[in-house]
Amino acid sequence: MEAQDSAVREAVKASGESTLEKAKAKALAEFNQLVNVSLNIAVTGRTGSGKSSLVNALRGLSDNDEDAAPTGVTETTMECTKYEYPGQKHVKIWDLPGIGSPNFKANKYLKEVNFDTYDFFIILSSERFCENDIMLANEIKKKKKNFYFVRSKIDNDISSEERKKGFNEQKVLCLIREDCEKNLRKVGNPKVFLISSYDLEKYDFENLRITLKEGLPIQKRSALLQAWPVCSAEALEEKIKLYKGLIWAASLASAGIAVVPVPGLSVACDAGIVVAFFVRCYYAFGLDDKSLTRLSEKVNIPLTEYLGTSKFATAIKEKAVTRIGVSASLAVLSTAEFALSLLPGPGSVAAAGLSFATTQYLLREGIKDLANTAREIRKKAGLDTI
Repeated sequence: MEAQDSAVREAVKASGESTLEKAKAKALAEFNQLVNVSLNIAVTGRTGSGKSSLVNALRGLSDNDEDAAPTGVTETTMECTKYEYPGQKHVKIWDLPGIGSPNFKANKYLKEVNFDTYDFFIILSSERFCENDIMLANEIKKKKKNFYFVRSKIDNDISSEERKKGFNEQKVLCLIREDCEKNLRKVGNPKVFLISSYDLEKYDFENLRITLKEGLPIQKRSALLQAWPVCSAEALEEKIKLYKGLIWAASLASAGIAVVPVPGLSVACDAGIVVAFFVRCYYAFGLDDKSLTRLSEKVNIPLTEYLGTSKFATAIKEKAVTRIGVSASLAVLSTAEFALSLLPGPGSVAAAGLSFATTQYLLREGIKDLANTAREIRKKAGLDTI
C-alpha cells in the first residue's frame, strides 16, 4: 500500500500531466481487471442432488426468494440456466440439467451444455457418485479444465445418524468421505467436499472456497472472492483486504479526472467511482437485505437493525452515498481541489493530487465502516470472528 501511494505522489509531482495520465490509465486497467473480470461456474450432477439449492446458497439467496433457482423433488432444471451474483454481475453461476436425465444423455452432455463457457465444474451428488459423474469428470479432465466433487445434503445425513446410539459426527463425516473417495478411484484420487447448502458455516464449505481459489488463474481469483458468500471470518477478512488494496487505483482514477479544469466535473465523476466501489463492498461483505435475512433466519436473531449503526451501509441502502459527510478536513480538501483545478499546468496537476487524497480518504473511511459493521453482525450472530 505504501509503495502504491508513493508511486501516486511521484506522478502528481511530475512537471507535466502526461506522467499522471499514464499512471491513471495503468490504475484504471488494474482496477477494471480486478473488479470486472468474468467468472463462469458450472454446477452439475445427478437429478435431485440439490444443484439448484447450491446455486441459491452461493448467490446468498434462500430457495424461496423471488429470483432464486427453482427447486423441487423432481428435475426442475431442463436447460442451462445462467444466474448472476447480486452486486457482482460479471460473475455467473450456471445451473446445468441433471446428468443422465431423459433430455441429457451422459455421452453427449458436455457438448449439449456448451463446455467451453465455464471456468470450472462442481459435480454434485447427495449420495454416492455414479458412473455418469465419473464419466463426466474424466471427459472434463481430458479437456484440461478443473472439476470438484461435492457431496451435498450432509445436514440430512447427520440428522438421520444422530438418532442412533453412540452417534459421533466426525466419525459419520469420515465414513461418508471415505465411501465417496473409494467410489471415485477411477478418476484418480480426487478430494471430496462435504457441504450443506443450508449451513455454509459448517463442514467443508470454507475448504471448498480455498481450493477453488487456488485452482483459478490469479486474475480470476478476485472475482471468486468478491462473489463468494461470507461463510467464515477468514473469507470476510480476505474480502476486506482485497478492497483495501483497490483504494489506490480508484483514488488515482479520481486524480486523473481533476486534471480537466471544468467546474463540477471532478466532483461528479468522483461520486460515480465512490458509489460503484461502495456498492461492491456492500454486497461482498454480506450487508445486503437478502444476505442478512438469510443469516437472521439461520441464527434466529434480527440482524438488519445493526445496519442502522453504519452511515455508509445506510446511505448505500437508501441510494444516498453522495450525501455522506465524512469530516471537515475532507470538505477543505474538496474546496482546495476545485480552486486548483481552475489553474493551468502545475495547478491542475496539484488539483489531481488533492482529488486523489480526497477520494482515498473517503474510501478508507467507508471500507473501515462497512468492514466493522460486517464484523459486528457476525459477532451478534454468534459466529466465530478473527
